[in-house]
Amino acid sequence: MLQLIRPIAFIDLETTGVTISTDRIVELAIVKIMPDGTRIAKRRLVNPQMPIPQVTSDIHGITDDMVKDAPTFKQMSNEIKQFLDNCDLGGYNSNRFDIPLLMEEFIRAEVDIDFTTRKMVDVQHIFYSMQPRTLGAAYQFFCNKELINAHSAEADINATIEVLEAQLEKYDKLGTTIESILGHIGEDKIIDYARRFVYNEKGEEVFNFGKYKNNTINYVFKKDPQYYDWMMKGDFPMHTKKKLTELFNKALLKNNL
Repeated sequence: MLQLIRPIAFIDLETTGVTISTDRIVELAIVKIMPDGTRIAKRRLVNPQMPIPQVTSDIHGITDDMVKDAPTFKQMSNEIKQFLDNCDLGGYNSNRFDIPLLMEEFIRAEVDIDFTTRKMVDVQHIFYSMQPRTLGAAYQFFCNKELINAHSAEADINATIEVLEAQLEKYDKLGTTIESILGHIGEDKIIDYARRFVYNEKGEEVFNFGKYKNNTINYVFKKDPQYYDWMMKGDFPMHTKKKLTELFNKALLKNNL
């Protein structure tokens, strides 16, 4: 049984697509587990203010007509922020998709929220560490059940929680606390959620893509300060650009530019 010091909110999003910087949420499901085991669920359809591609609707079943009268994310953003207050975060592939895209929506809504102090438990990361599979296969493997209504946000997130609980029973080495789980599988030390910047083995901030991959931020901006302008004009997530500006200003001070 998962032992909690503070609540953990499991998040699943259905979206207009899979591009973090441009796609929008059309359905949001959160199941918050309290330290006493109580669960509080929140599910909302969201008007993405853009067309939902047919190929995407074919996957999750949500159409333009279904969300045309739904609130926008901006209209519900403060409610969601309050619901996530003081919560650690969990999900399936959430570290690389759901949380980065959710952060983009908060930035777009001009709502200031900071996840840097939150623990993030990605059930897919646990599963891939032990036996790589999809969520449906994970559900079958760990829970011996068929995942019905896959790509329904609420069905997916409840299956994710069941998989985590089954993983804790199967793998004693994981322990039963958020800290012990992350201590075993490793905790991502990220700078931006899209992972364009990461820390190297020395703890230095480095680029994680392109021609300057593995070069430190300070070195790149001292050698090629125009790279900042190129990135700010590029199709990068807003959170990446926000962190880029922080890193650029930090480099200016360090390099006395």
